[in-house]
Amino acid sequence: MRTIEIISIPVTDQARAKEFYQKLGFEVIVEAPFGGGSQWVQMGFPGQDASITLVNWFPKMPAGCMQGFVIKTNNVEDDIKELTAKGIEVGTVDNTPWGKFLTVKDPDGNGLSLHSS
Repeated sequence: MRTIEIISIPVTDQARAKEFYQKLGFEVIVEAPFGGGSQWVQMGFPGQDASITLVNWFPKMPAGCMQGFVIKTNNVEDDIKELTAKGIEVGTVDNTPWGKFLTVKDPDGNGLSLHSS
């Protein structure tokens, strides 16, 4: 094993979720039909190997169940201003001995944590 390649994020509406993740800076890598009426939507940050896919076909993985997905960022205070300007609701900054964390929820309630030193 070498690296994490794709993380599945459970969503109800892929188009709505895609728009949200694009506001966070993700870009579409692949968007294509993939059998049984399902759509494959894979996204990632520019220049990064790890990516996400917006899924709605895993019965034991309901939309909104993903919590603790951590995204490294340069400055959570700057992120608050930027995301608020884009209409994204953010939580409060949690200062810990290992850095600052800012909670953001996607349209389905999946919890993302932005982290800076």
